[in-house]
Amino acid sequence: MTPAIPTPQAIVQMLTDRRWADLRATLARLPAPEIADLLRALGTPDRSVLFRALSREPEAEVFAHLTSAEQDALLRELTDDETRSLLANLPPDDRTHLLEEMPGRVTQRLVNLLSQADLREARELLGYPDESVGRLMTPDYVAIRPAWTVDEAIAHVRQRGTDSETIDVVYVVDADWRLVDEIELRRLILAEPATMVEGIMDHSFVSVPAGADREEAVRLMTRYGLSVLPVVDSQGVLLGIVTVDDALSVAEEEATEDFHRVGSVGPLHMSLKDASLGLLYRRRIGWLLTLVLVNIFSGAGIAYFENTIAATVALVTFLPLLIDSGGNAGSQSATLAIRALATGDAVARDWLRLVTRELATAMLIGLTMAGAVSLLGVIRAPEIVPVVAVTMLVVVVAGSLLGLSLPFVFTRVGWDPATASGPLITSMADILGVFVYLSVATWYLGATLASG
Repeated sequence: MTPAIPTPQAIVQMLTDRRWADLRATLARLPAPEIADLLRALGTPDRSVLFRALSREPEAEVFAHLTSAEQDALLRELTDDETRSLLANLPPDDRTHLLEEMPGRVTQRLVNLLSQADLREARELLGYPDESVGRLMTPDYVAIRPAWTVDEAIAHVRQRGTDSETIDVVYVVDADWRLVDEIELRRLILAEPATMVEGIMDHSFVSVPAGADREEAVRLMTRYGLSVLPVVDSQGVLLGIVTVDDALSVAEEEATEDFHRVGSVGPLHMSLKDASLGLLYRRRIGWLLTLVLVNIFSGAGIAYFENTIAATVALVTFLPLLIDSGGNAGSQSATLAIRALATGDAVARDWLRLVTRELATAMLIGLTMAGAVSLLGVIRAPEIVPVVAVTMLVVVVAGSLLGLSLPFVFTRVGWDPATASGPLITSMADILGVFVYLSVATWYLGATLASG
């Protein structure tokens, strides 16, 4: 049952009345995300007092649920001793993320407050490439040896488990710390105490290289239903683990980045509420200017066919409808392709099979839409019905194939497929639609006039 969440006003009243016992009892019943929400709702003095009322373990967990800007603001209110204690209790992966996200001056202060062991650990994790598994992992895990008895292994888990991020799974390593197996704690506990660890090993495990992209860790954990994933180096030496909470955070961040790119917005990597005017401007203006340049070709196409348009003004009536239809069909195909590539549902070698099916689908859609626009054409401009019908079929098919193919092309050259976004596909389909429509009109109307 979810505990009742006190209002910020109730918390402020406890702080004002100095009812510390009631405050601590209330906080002890609340999950970390709810406490983080309370911190966000409080003003500067009350926020730091509430945070100080937390015990050490919940303190670190609540801090990890705050955004980078909120963490920065809170750290300004804590003393060096309080900050040092907080850093010591943060899991290594959360500490690394904090050092990555803080402004340079804050990072320098934090580094100076770390213990030598924590500083060495932070430098090792920060030495891996951005967005790699190495930055995401934590080195706090429990490892046992194949030659130990189950009883010895369980005793070791009891001894080292308090310092581990999770003990749901323990790892079996050889004398050189190469990973040879993983064993669920449940299986270890249920085994006979005198049994050797190697006797319950099945040598079946999944691991990820430290240099791999963090999305690979998310993909593996999703594919195999893992709550924790071991991280190894090129020699198979166990370096750390990635836990499910970190994987969920990465999945959310990557999905947010893809949403931004699909809208032709540069990734913000922060809350929209905290983004500055300058940052929002920089993240949006580049693509918009690029699309302006791309759409110059549409204007050039219209100017090129000026005589055709002047001869049959009714053509203008259907121009927006036709070019938008091609762009919309392309955006649909691009969305399906981008998502399939992002989830691993499709890979580069699937392009030919997918484009063949997309061609058939687009033909059916194009014929349906051509029929619909023909009915509209009969009412508005019967003389150009064949032009709009043929154009609708061509632009829908061409836009769909373009929308499906461009994400695969981007993936092939090493770009994020989400960059092949709706606005880009629409702009390219617009150019194509203008040239197809007016070319068909020039040919058809010219042929009609000649035969007349």
